[in-house]
Amino acid sequence: MTTAATGFPTHDADAPSAPAVPRLRRPVATLLSALGLGVCAEVLFDGPALGVSFPLFVVLLLATLLGLGGREGWQRARPNAWLLVPLLFFSGMVFVRASPFLTTLNVLASGFLLLLVTHFWAAGRVERLGLWSYPFTVLGTFFRAVLLPPGVVRSEVDLSAARRQVPKLMPVLRGALLAVPVLFIFTALLVSADAVFEDAVARVLSFSPGMTFLDTVGRLVFVGVSAFGVLGLLAHAQRRRRNGVEAGDLEVAPAEARLGFTESLTLVGLVDLLFLGFAAIQLAFLFGAAQLPARFMSYSEYARRGFFELLAVSVMTLGLSLALARWTRLRSEGQVTAFRVACSVMVGLVLVILASAMKRMALYESAYGYTHLRVYTHVFMVALAGVLVWRAVTLWWRPERFAIGAFAGALGFLAVLNVLNPDAFIARGNLARAAEGYALDEWYMVSLSEDAVPEVSAHLAQSPGGVFVRNAQDMFCRFTEPMPGGWPAFHLARHRAAKSARPLQCPAPLPAAVEMEDSMERAY
Repeated sequence: MTTAATGFPTHDADAPSAPAVPRLRRPVATLLSALGLGVCAEVLFDGPALGVSFPLFVVLLLATLLGLGGREGWQRARPNAWLLVPLLFFSGMVFVRASPFLTTLNVLASGFLLLLVTHFWAAGRVERLGLWSYPFTVLGTFFRAVLLPPGVVRSEVDLSAARRQVPKLMPVLRGALLAVPVLFIFTALLVSADAVFEDAVARVLSFSPGMTFLDTVGRLVFVGVSAFGVLGLLAHAQRRRRNGVEAGDLEVAPAEARLGFTESLTLVGLVDLLFLGFAAIQLAFLFGAAQLPARFMSYSEYARRGFFELLAVSVMTLGLSLALARWTRLRSEGQVTAFRVACSVMVGLVLVILASAMKRMALYESAYGYTHLRVYTHVFMVALAGVLVWRAVTLWWRPERFAIGAFAGALGFLAVLNVLNPDAFIARGNLARAAEGYALDEWYMVSLSEDAVPEVSAHLAQSPGGVFVRNAQDMFCRFTEPMPGGWPAFHLARHRAAKSARPLQCPAPLPAAVEMEDSMERAY
């Protein structure tokens, strides 16, 4: 439950302490769908890396939700259907982008959005969530998905017949348990005694080449866990509203504030004065109105110093604005207007400080080139500036809409990163700087993911005798080996990297034993 003025969550005394077990409209179809998706999860994710498997599984799960809910379910889910757009985009980017950190962000964002879609599939509006209600709603949906399956199975599956057969089966089970150690010892001795028998036992315990009995058990466990998780999501998505209202949909008046108007205005006013003095100096030195004195450090050192401190100030100021809006007691229209003016000035000055931090980062990048941290932070600052502007707007117009704007800003930050393609951007920028005579960190370039390979390939095609030739072949050749996992692990970026590496004469990978022997000879 959230407050109307600030979007902060409040305690709901009527909320149930444990998730109620929903009655499924189509129990047999839901249970079979969960089992089928569990099998699909085992097939799709049976590999060391994600590829087309991830967006395909998301599409299958969404299609199952649509199929089980029918027209009625879609009518209830349609107000929040816009969440499907970023969900499909970020899950698809797992297949398109190979950068490990960006892939992690895409997977986390997809999971976050999928849990939101599941929660609001049956009822409610995501726009009504407060700022802190987003993580609480996602965590609540996750724990409900974990806790619901046993209750759903008990309520939807008739276990009475199985219970009547349990006493008859108990002697057989006890005998089988007693036979396990005996069979293990005898089998081990017979396998050691006869090679033909050993081969027959290996075939019996291996359901496919290279798969042992323990591997099979592990796969079955993975199918079961995946099916239970999917069943929890499907059951939670098909729940009904309670008395026409879903928990978390209502907005109530804010709780009694504890801070007076004078105290808040004094605090904001003093912060504004501090920011005004800092902003004046930044405008003078970083935007061409003045020069750094000779006794100070160089521009690159000046740009590096204090960057993260300025970024922290920007984030903390946003939190201060939200906290004061939540806890300040405003008794008249004049007090409301004065408070909004003071907070708007503070946000405006923070935008100047954020511009100073962005200028510092640009100077630092021009001096030392691009890295993951610098590029990700630069894009984050742009997204933070958008959120700050939205905060200034919502101070005067519908304050409860700030949360959805901040959520959209977070999605926009990740979307821009995916469109930018950080590894390709870093490779392109650093190679352009190297062509102008700047130093190039070749080892850092080699550490980039497959996303950077097309940019390096284009550079080598244009300048075969230029920079980054010595280590480029190592960068290309390490992507020529096929990725294990079969077609579910097919990845667009890896495919493009391998295609770019085909013209090179990459040595064939050595067998493990030969490679170990060769490395030992080199060591001696």
